[in-house]
Amino acid sequence: MVTSLSVGPRVRRITLDAAGYTLSALLSAPESTPPRATVVALHGAGMSAGYFDGGAQPDASLCALGAHLGYAVLAVDRPGYGDSAAGLPEGLDLAGQARVLRAALDHFDAEYDIGIGTFLLAHSFGGKLALTLAADAPPSELLGLDISGCGHRYAPRSADLLTGPDRARWKHNWGRLGLYPPATFKRSAAFVKPIPELELRAASDWPDVFDALAPRVRVPVRLTFAEHELWWRHDTDALDDLRARLSAAPRVVVDRQPDAGHNISLGLTARAYHLRALAFFEECLYFEEGMPERNGP
Repeated sequence: MVTSLSVGPRVRRITLDAAGYTLSALLSAPESTPPRATVVALHGAGMSAGYFDGGAQPDASLCALGAHLGYAVLAVDRPGYGDSAAGLPEGLDLAGQARVLRAALDHFDAEYDIGIGTFLLAHSFGGKLALTLAADAPPSELLGLDISGCGHRYAPRSADLLTGPDRARWKHNWGRLGLYPPATFKRSAAFVKPIPELELRAASDWPDVFDALAPRVRVPVRLTFAEHELWWRHDTDALDDLRARLSAAPRVVVDRQPDAGHNISLGLTARAYHLRALAFFEECLYFEEGMPERNGP
């Protein structure tokens, strides 16, 4: 069953049945035409779907921008967040989240026009889930992944912070205050949420999990690292190794977002990042739909 409640122009709140759980989500879509494709947006740890709807600067909303450019955008509260939090007080591990989310996306596909297929756009822990889905349970017509704030090797100090107090992780999650609009931290109170215990417990295992998943990802992948990213190694050697491990992906792009901290989609350069991500999806669509025949040289 899918129900909805309007929460603003182009963006409405819906719920999705998912393997015995109810997932809440935000949905935006073009107003007068069918969507060309669907972008499924997956938030990071300690956030919720509202992360993708603009924060302190409405023009940075991925939900609104994607709909304006012809996409449906489904920003999902991952299992353990939103409407599923009460039934999953400790959350789920990556495999469990992938199973529940795949069921939710199957229900969404049955109820809505998804266009030519599905893209996954994910941040931080959501990127881990996107890679797990792509490797083990890809949704209908998965066309590509765009991931920010998620690498494969933690920076030297990061591993010690994974199990530390929330306050110790604050700088890694945000970076300099000047990278965000002035009202960000007041507005973000609406969608910052507690991190389920199972996410925290599993975080340190990610390098080994990534190494197992990466060779099974068979769609184009773009990864963006903020200029001031602190959680992950993103030096040349680390990025070369990351690309090499995604050996079955037909294309792997690694970008850097200038003037950004870890929470890219809430920063001053959020719109620039979203435009770059959607441009990557446009390229994926171009090749999926077939390149036109060239006439002449």
